[in-house]
Amino acid sequence: MTIGFIGLGIMGGPMAKNLIKGGYKLIVPAKSGKAAELKAAGAQTADSYKSLAEQSDVVITMLPNSPEVKAVLLGTGGGDSVIEGIKPGSIVVDMSSIAPAVSQEAGAAFKGKSVQFLDAPVSGGEPKAIDGSLAIMVGGDAAAFEKVKPLLEKMGASVTLVGGIGSGNVTKLANQIIVALNIAAVSEAFVLAAKAGVDPVKVFDAIKGGLAGSTVMNAKIPMILEGNFRPGFRIELHIKDLQNALDTAHNLNVPVPLTANVMETLQALKTEGFAKNDHSAIIRFYETLAKKDVRK
Repeated sequence: MTIGFIGLGIMGGPMAKNLIKGGYKLIVPAKSGKAAELKAAGAQTADSYKSLAEQSDVVITMLPNSPEVKAVLLGTGGGDSVIEGIKPGSIVVDMSSIAPAVSQEAGAAFKGKSVQFLDAPVSGGEPKAIDGSLAIMVGGDAAAFEKVKPLLEKMGASVTLVGGIGSGNVTKLANQIIVALNIAAVSEAFVLAAKAGVDPVKVFDAIKGGLAGSTVMNAKIPMILEGNFRPGFRIELHIKDLQNALDTAHNLNVPVPLTANVMETLQALKTEGFAKNDHSAIIRFYETLAKKDVRK
């Protein structure tokens, strides 16, 4: 099986490397900034998305947002695209986090080419992309899912079919709401503890094994205590995801007031120049208001 992989950024690069390590033949765009690095690891290169698609049994995309996905896959705007070269019987797996409606639009377009489309966004950030332990939530045809599940398992520890096309991204939006609100709750709590004069390290040790403990807290509090906001998942990307969540919720007449609130927190941090910080930097918002940093 030959896999074409488009989108070799913070997440896509290590994901592609894990496919090579897993024994898959990989083709990447020659124009990518990481093409040389992936070629050195064993990948081949293609001069266009069309050419990449022509040579691939499965095309995977890992792109920033809906407009980029539509441009690369469908040629929106008239540029080079996957749909120009894709062969009937192939499978397209979009692992980007985008609006569910765009996934459905892409699925309909590829169906007209006798190509199966799956939306398969991921959760876990850069560390889990590197070690191949991402959570992957998939929407689409069950038979197509079974065909690509073994290769998805090279990138993720959890690979789950959740429903039809678009349901993968609905699941990802739910995930992103929970993560953002969890970080905000952790931030409020630890700023309160620090301002009250209680050692945040001891607070963490005391509560992480109880009901308040979470994967989010375990991942983010050590970073916060070190003042390390190097991005595993950037604030600007979480803003993108929450905007998709708000748009989807509003289209479905679902109220999401807590999501709207944390979105404004993220927007405030972006305004202050923290857009490229890890989303654990949500705590900076509360630290500024309370005039108290949470550090060791």
